[in-house]
This record gives sequence, structure tokens and C-alpha cells, in this order.
Amino acid sequence: MLAPGATIGILGGGQLARMLATAGARLGLKSHVFSPVADDPAFDVCAARTIADFHDEAALADFAEAVEVVTYEFENVPARTAQILEAHRPVRPNPRALALTQDRLIEKQFVQSLGIATADFADVEDAGALARAVARLGRNSILKTRRLGYDGKGQAQLRDGADLAALFRALGGAPCILESFVPFAKEVSVVAARGSDGQFRAYDLCENTHEHHILATTEAPANVAPETARAAIDVARRIAEAADYVGVIAVEMFVVVEEAREAILVNEIAPRVHNSGHWTLDGAVTSQFEQHMRAVAGWPLGSTRRHGNRVLMRNLIGDDVNAWPALAGDEGACLHLYGKKETRPGRKMGHVTRIL
Repeated sequence: MLAPGATIGILGGGQLARMLATAGARLGLKSHVFSPVADDPAFDVCAARTIADFHDEAALADFAEAVEVVTYEFENVPARTAQILEAHRPVRPNPRALALTQDRLIEKQFVQSLGIATADFADVEDAGALARAVARLGRNSILKTRRLGYDGKGQAQLRDGADLAALFRALGGAPCILESFVPFAKEVSVVAARGSDGQFRAYDLCENTHEHHILATTEAPANVAPETARAAIDVARRIAEAADYVGVIAVEMFVVVEEAREAILVNEIAPRVHNSGHWTLDGAVTSQFEQHMRAVAGWPLGSTRRHGNRVLMRNLIGDDVNAWPALAGDEGACLHLYGKKETRPGRKMGHVTRIL
């Protein structure tokens, strides 16, 4: 267990790292942020910084010597980076969990190996494999790159009459996965944490809405049957235990209705704090950011109890952030701005939480 005053290394310097560093500081834990981007927002609030490429082995070794444990704010940290650091310091979540979630095919196979349902899928290595996959799954499906896609990037929905070879080339000709389209009733997610001692705590299942493939709102708790919420949390627990996971994990899921009953299908796993858990900053006793820092430091996990009857979080995307003066004056709004220096369409600039 790390004592107050210890330093946690964070790979990546975006808004998630910024909020992790801030949460750690409340507990007396220092943060050392490693990022190749010189103006990342986390550098405004951390105790120390390293600006270097994730492949710079000398910089990584120096970074490891300056911290007690290493974590990360996003899942696209190069696998080699995690391996280099693990030779020097504990990396939490472990590099195996990171690797599982960097490849959509491996992730889906891992989830199904636990007896947990997902959409039907097929490996697509080339245009010929895509044609065979479509013959099996049908055209009501979505082609995704196996790596590096987020917020709708790196994917395309198949249309009748589409040129499959051209579609495969449009995604860069990289290895892909074809997933059957899920006629879901709701998109939900479980944000939970597992400690180094195996303790597991989950926040309320939350319900998400997306606009242009980007998370727009999250509401907790989700409007689902109690048994559906329990089943979703149990799925997250099983995944975390199987991966020997330490830290906050988010499992995105679809709720489908079959014969008037709700069922859960896992969509994706995020090995980190997650946008759909931002509501916990104001809406729970322990935020997901504090919970993650507690877990990687070996501390007891905090309470996940929700404040209020409902909590609603809305992302401020692109020019939405220009409404900050009105939001700052709204007594019912908890405003969080990420300190990003450039506003761009589709860029998450902040969020607002309301406890109802």
C-alpha cells in the first residue's frame, strides 16, 4: 500500500489523466504524467512531467525510477511501453488486460470464453474474408478495425450494394472484425473497480446516449429491470476477475429485449476510467478517478453510493463549451472544463453534471 506522498505514474496527458491527478492530490498522492504532447491538459495539475515518445526507452526507464506504480489513461498505449515499464515497476491494470482491450477480436474472444454473450462476429483479414463473413453474418453488420478505433472512428456500417473490397480498403486494409448489428433497446455501461486484494465495487449501471458516435449524455441509474442491472454488474465482475484486473474498468453493453425480457450483450471493454463514469465526480461518494487511484495505490476502495435520486451528465463537445458562462451561473450545474487550448468539432471540452 502506497503512503501519502508517493508518486503514481500516468501514461497519457488528456482530460482523464488531469482528473486522475486531481483526485490523487486530494489523497496526498502525487502524479507524474508521461505524454508526447507538450500542451496536454494534465500537465496543468500534475506534480511532475515527462514529455517524450512512448517508444523512448531511456525516457521510460527514467520515468519508472521516479514513480512507485504506473497506470494509464487510455488503452492505446503501445504494448511494448507497458512491458518496458513492468520490468521496473508494477503496472496497473496489468499489461495483459491492456493487450486484451487493444484488439477487438481478442477482446470478443476473451469475453465469449467466459460464457458472456456478445454480438456475432467474424475475423476479417482481407477482402475475401470480408465476403465470406458477410455471407455468414449478413449485410446488417458493421465492419471495424481491430485496433485504434474510438468515437465511431475506424468503422463502417455495411449497406446493400456496397463494394466490399472498396469498403475494406477505406478502413486502411488493416485487419478488421465484422460484427452483426445489434437491435438494442438501450446502451448501458458498468463502471467498477477491483483492488489488488480482489475487492470489487461497482457504481450504478448507467444509461448512455450517443450523438454522431460520441457519448452525449449518461444517466444513473439506468432505467432497466433490477435483475438486468445485477446481471450487468456480475458480467463486469467476471471480466475483471478473469483478467486479474486492478483499477477502474468500464464495460459497455447493449440491452436487448427478447420475448419481453431484457438481456445483456457486451460491446466493448475500456481498461481505464471512462466518460460514462464522469457523473461520479459529483454524483457518488467516491469518484471513479479517486477510486482508480485508490486501487492502483493498494488502498481500500471507497463507497460507490450515489447522491440524489438520479444523476445526469452531459458532455460539452466542440462549441458547446462556449456556454460556460451560463453554466457557471446555473446553481444546479456542476461544471468541469478540461483546459484544452483548442476547440474543435467532436472534441470533448468538458462536461456538466446535475444531481436530480
